[in-house]
Amino acid sequence: MKFDIFGTPTSLINEKALLAWNDTMLGFLAHAAVTPEHLGKVLEVEPGFAHAHALKGLFYVLLGRREMLETATDSYVTARGELAQNDATARERKYVDALGAWLDGSPSGAVALFEDILQTHPQDALAMKLSHAVRFVLGDAAGMRRSIERVLPAYGTDHAARGYLLGCHAFALEETGDYEKAEIAGRQALWMAPDDAWGLHAVAHVHDMTANSRKGLDWLTGREAAWSHCNNFRYHVWWHKALMHLDLGQLDTVLDLYDTQIRNDQTDDYRDISNATSLLMRLELEGVNVGDRWEELSDICATRTEDGCLIFADLHYLMALTGDRKPDATARLVQRIAKDAKSNCEMGSRMSDPGMAAAQGLEAFGEARFDEAFANLAQARDGMHRAGGSHAQRDVFERMTIDAGIRAGYLDQAEAILDDRQSKRAGREDGYAANRRALIASGRTAYDSTSVPAE
Repeated sequence: MKFDIFGTPTSLINEKALLAWNDTMLGFLAHAAVTPEHLGKVLEVEPGFAHAHALKGLFYVLLGRREMLETATDSYVTARGELAQNDATARERKYVDALGAWLDGSPSGAVALFEDILQTHPQDALAMKLSHAVRFVLGDAAGMRRSIERVLPAYGTDHAARGYLLGCHAFALEETGDYEKAEIAGRQALWMAPDDAWGLHAVAHVHDMTANSRKGLDWLTGREAAWSHCNNFRYHVWWHKALMHLDLGQLDTVLDLYDTQIRNDQTDDYRDISNATSLLMRLELEGVNVGDRWEELSDICATRTEDGCLIFADLHYLMALTGDRKPDATARLVQRIAKDAKSNCEMGSRMSDPGMAAAQGLEAFGEARFDEAFANLAQARDGMHRAGGSHAQRDVFERMTIDAGIRAGYLDQAEAILDDRQSKRAGREDGYAANRRALIASGRTAYDSTSVPAE
């Protein structure tokens, strides 16, 4: 029996296929753009390897697009067929089962199977990363951390994936508020695996959450090689850099990064859309005229109103539609979210909470009905983590909630949310918070001056 680069047994027979499989797994850990090519090579050399078919299907499901589910289902059917005809380990069979669970509407079921694999094969870095990725989609930060810390002792300094594991640990630490440890783990991750874009970006998250944009820019500058090899994840790292410039008020630089890096390739991937829409909204909240940049995004998002794979994606599609003032498409998307919210599936529950209130809040915000926008967005706040993504990504909804409250005159409520936001950011005040506190103080001064009776 052959063993892969992580020391786990595999049913692969051909040495070339094994080398390509190792490259596939390492590529996935590094978010490398060439990963699909490696996977294609595996299936070319050993088309009966069910594990690779299952991984291909999981990659398609992670894209979060309705039309890709059919392709993922084809991979699942092929994988099951190959299991019936070829040898496979019990571990490999669980990967096929995990794909089936997600296609049946249970991503948490897929996570449970990955964790089952890790119980007996904690050194299986592919299962580790997949569990981490799906938990990220589900907004389960505590689960991400528990999962990584359970397997951490199995990754010695000679383990091929130790650097990538530390990168995942850094991100989980950051998302659970342990910023100092997160920065240490992220720096160590990049030292061990120089192409670990996830670990590098975890440290960027730390600087975002601790209101230290200058240090964040110092961290990213000169380390472009750590993310230039990436798939579309590289756009997301540039997005982080843009957020830091935004915090420092360097607006021309933000717009330049938007045009030349973040949105230079006008893809329809929901993760790229979320980078772009959330950045444009942050700019508009600061009073910046973003020109016609909403238009190309809304044209794409108008075609995604019936998608319904992830509420995180839907809310960013909705942001583009409201940003470009497309009421018909906006109404279609809100109505579809309302329909999906009535379903009993796992993602349907997220369409219900926080989806419905957040969607109605975004729609109202786009129509300048700030009283209603605040009520709905504030209602969605406690459950927004269930939409998935990171604190940094979801912060755009937090900002819109606060801004809606200020514009509607709910200064005390907006200030309370601002205080809560700051408490989760190591108690530090970033540029956004400082500006909003000034607005709230100005609003109170204006109210006091108008409420004094004339003599």
